[in-house]
Amino acid sequence: MSTLPDCTAQQTVHLSQLRATVTQIFSAWLPSEDAAVVAHCLVDAEARGVASHGIGRIPVYTQRLRSGVVNARPQFRLSAGDGATAHLDGDNGMGYLVARRAMQEAIARGQQYGISMVLASNSNHFGMAASWLQQALDAGLGAMVFTNAPPLMPVWGGRTPFLGTSPFAFAAPGGKTPLMLDMATSVVAFGKIRRAARRGEAIPQDWALDAAGQPTTDAQAALDGVVLPMAGPKGSGLGLMMELLAGVMSGSGYGGEVRNQNSNFSQPQNVGHAFITFRPDIALPLESYVSRADELVARAKASPLAEGFSAIHMPGERENQRAAAAERDGLTIGEQDLAMLEQQLTLSQA
Repeated sequence: MSTLPDCTAQQTVHLSQLRATVTQIFSAWLPSEDAAVVAHCLVDAEARGVASHGIGRIPVYTQRLRSGVVNARPQFRLSAGDGATAHLDGDNGMGYLVARRAMQEAIARGQQYGISMVLASNSNHFGMAASWLQQALDAGLGAMVFTNAPPLMPVWGGRTPFLGTSPFAFAAPGGKTPLMLDMATSVVAFGKIRRAARRGEAIPQDWALDAAGQPTTDAQAALDGVVLPMAGPKGSGLGLMMELLAGVMSGSGYGGEVRNQNSNFSQPQNVGHAFITFRPDIALPLESYVSRADELVARAKASPLAEGFSAIHMPGERENQRAAAAERDGLTIGEQDLAMLEQQLTLSQA
């Protein structure tokens, strides 16, 4: 039975209710604990205002699970490195579950050795990188998280897809305001273009090129072309870095080999990830680190404001504020997404 309001109009839904609904959907294919992990990540992305990695991805994930292209019950295989390092074979499991297990290992090794690196291969899309940064922050560690992705972005100077729109993700603990940077290496997350195309909305002209290599404001035309790298050669360089760390080093697909989960429903994606954790007290007592980190944030926030700005926010701060408000007040879910959830519930019960 649906746990959503019995209405197709726009609704404000409590996060616990939305998590229960999404968990119920994925429990048709995944063990209940795993379904809850996926649900938490998707709803958290919605709550943080990262709708491109939120509940709109459910239909693709469930289609891949139904078709068996993603392994619903993977057997992870961990190969230890030299103590601070390890490699995890994800057995083609959902990227959320592979990432959680790999970060658990990175946390344990980071706590023991001060710094760690765990590579994961044979995985799938792992959602919002901030989910795995938060996992490290909750353990008192800083982290960097990288992944590769299907080719959607050209290498600088090219016009055909070669690089994924992989996120550059970094987090460091703080007493009051932890830093959490989770940014695409493209001008914009490709999910935002996909969402605009679904809604028939135009996109800014500097986001993408069409199939002929020309700038476009047509989101549908952009889907047939490429999204542009952030800051030109800088975004392209970061994308190459992630291809090497997450793809080449892990043994996963790389250089255009990762398959697109939204269009290829017959083969695994073969995504690779890299998880790096570090203790903030490597050089200083923890209390001293926290004090200095808080002072850094305080000094940054005290900077004179540029025209048009009313405040200075740290990376991840506004997303945390949105999430807190959503936890308190609920989330407004549009009619289209409500209908999608009801359809997915029906499919999960078939």
